[in-house]
Amino acid sequence: MPELKELTSQLSYLKPEDLDQIEAAYRLSKSAHAGQFRKSGEPYVLHPLAVAGILAGWHLDAQALIAALLHDVMEDTAITKGEISEKFGKPVAELVDGVSKLDKIEFQTEAHAQGENFRKMLLAMARDVRVILIKLADRLHNMRTLAAMSQEKRQRIARETLEIYAPIANRLGLNNVYDELEDLSFFHLYPNRYEVLAKAVKAARGNRREVVSKVQEAIKQKLKDCNIEATVTGREKHLYSIYKKMQEKSLTFSEVFDIYGFRVIVKDVPTCYLTLGSLHQLYKPIPGKFKDYIAIPKANGYQSLHTTLFGPFGTPIEIQIRSTEMHKIAEAGVASHWLYKSGDASINEMQQKTHNWLQSLLEIQSESGDATEFLEHIKVDLFPDEVYIFTPKGKIMALPRGATAVDFAYAVHTDIGNRCVAVKINYELMPLRTELNNGDRVEIVTAAHANPNPSWLNYVITGKARSHIRHFLKTRQYDESAALGERLLNQALRALQVKPEEISEAQWEKLLRECSGKTRQEILADIGLGKRLNLVVAHHLLAVTETAEERKHVAIGPITIRGTEGMAVQFANCCRPIPGDPIIGCINKGQGLIIHTHDCPVAAKNRDDTDKWLDVEWDPDAPRKSYDVNIKLVVANQRGVLAKVAASIADAGSNIDNVSMEEMDGSAYTNMLFTLQVENRVHLANVIRNLRKIAEVVRITRVKG
Repeated sequence: MPELKELTSQLSYLKPEDLDQIEAAYRLSKSAHAGQFRKSGEPYVLHPLAVAGILAGWHLDAQALIAALLHDVMEDTAITKGEISEKFGKPVAELVDGVSKLDKIEFQTEAHAQGENFRKMLLAMARDVRVILIKLADRLHNMRTLAAMSQEKRQRIARETLEIYAPIANRLGLNNVYDELEDLSFFHLYPNRYEVLAKAVKAARGNRREVVSKVQEAIKQKLKDCNIEATVTGREKHLYSIYKKMQEKSLTFSEVFDIYGFRVIVKDVPTCYLTLGSLHQLYKPIPGKFKDYIAIPKANGYQSLHTTLFGPFGTPIEIQIRSTEMHKIAEAGVASHWLYKSGDASINEMQQKTHNWLQSLLEIQSESGDATEFLEHIKVDLFPDEVYIFTPKGKIMALPRGATAVDFAYAVHTDIGNRCVAVKINYELMPLRTELNNGDRVEIVTAAHANPNPSWLNYVITGKARSHIRHFLKTRQYDESAALGERLLNQALRALQVKPEEISEAQWEKLLRECSGKTRQEILADIGLGKRLNLVVAHHLLAVTETAEERKHVAIGPITIRGTEGMAVQFANCCRPIPGDPIIGCINKGQGLIIHTHDCPVAAKNRDDTDKWLDVEWDPDAPRKSYDVNIKLVVANQRGVLAKVAASIADAGSNIDNVSMEEMDGSAYTNMLFTLQVENRVHLANVIRNLRKIAEVVRITRVKG
């Protein structure tokens, strides 16, 4: 088996009995895939063999290599998980199962299929990180042999690789895999751009060879003079990273100076800093272009000092300085655990960080309702452009760039996020939506009875924060909708001359059977969310059939609104009803009960659909609460008028939530639009009465519609 020899020649680190198992796995894979060919025309078995070869380069154990050789047999052939378990043990069968694709399941959309695939992969990966390493090797070989596919398929696979697999490789510290996946995706997505850029880099390589060799010699000489032992190598940026830089900063190729950089590898951490000092004496550093990833490592465990210097002829040159251990981790990432069997603390710490990240993915997965939403959460967390934040106790936390105080609160703990009401950034009180910067000291202020606000979803960016907020709001809306649904159903029953307590368990059980096994709580929530009509459910409970025409003639009394129903009852923004206003309710499917004023022009347009509209009235004993109301003032354009209006509103016990004014056009009068918080119509009347006393106020109107 000559094709197997190439693989076994890389496996000197394994025991002889492991090699026997690998050979047996290869034989099984070859016989299982007999007669199957890839799109390129070569025998299919060469693909799993190539995947195993990539893993052998990372020194993965025998179980992972056997799983790589068998990773497609469960999906493409008659071999079962039980057979694999019997021949090679349960761990191998679990690995193969974890890597198996989901082609047999039919999905509604491509995004959904990708989300499901990704979710299953992550679940398996959280149990055993080898699953993702096999998956990445599988994707890497598929990308290397993508040319045989149709253009449409090439584009789809390349985009998926760029969005999902390359960032995972980066997050796991597999830098070489990350670079290759990005470049291969770039080649298949934008072949013309790739070719133009590749030619430009090749030409530049020739033009800059003299500068590069001169700088390399100068660095070596300087370090020798300082008695620092080091390995100095030149390093070319991969094409996609050059392309990204050109895109993000709108640069031409000639403006991208750091396509070539240098890497200095020394024996230990103190020597890294000595080397940095020596090189800063050799060439002047560019301000703001220094990053210390040794003191604060990246989330994937990467450590190095990065500095950009003014080289000869004013050319900026980028230098990375790292120890031998750091270099091992930078090259092999999470695979260094297998590649370098040592008790090295930095490798173990990186393993722990990887494990924590996988656990946080699991946590998000368990709360995300559907796969597409899960994928949306995760994409954000995969991109490693991070800011480093300090907690009040001095602990460093990494968050994606653009993260807000709410993201930080959820990163600390879910309960802190759910209960946060304010934030102190660098000892100053700031809004919760404030974006955090590197080095900020952040302290979250919480309140026992606080809850997540739906508006937070407009600015949080981490998957954890978004999923926890959505989970809380969905649960809360469900509970509140069920409570509203119960009130609506009880009202419908009373209209049919039946007391709610007279409905027996047997009647409910019969209804639930007819509703394909839903629970009572789900039926009530459906009524509250407008997905079922209360009268229809009432008739079903009483086992009465009725027509839509007959339903119209059932007189249901008005439902009382207390204003404390939460998310199940919403007050329309078009007319902003307040206690005392004549009101009407509209049941919107999936949204619950929306309250409008009787004279609301928006509501008037949709009054034809009588099934949607309910009679509602304010509860006279409802607890006091503030409601938003819009008023418009026409005022004389004089100095100090806004201050007078604001003071008058405050005197009447009202709060200004928002104010806007028309632009100045030289007119003697201007319009002011206020959103005020009042308790009821009487309170609003008092505010308006107060405002009429101001001489400069010409007209006051309440805005609806």
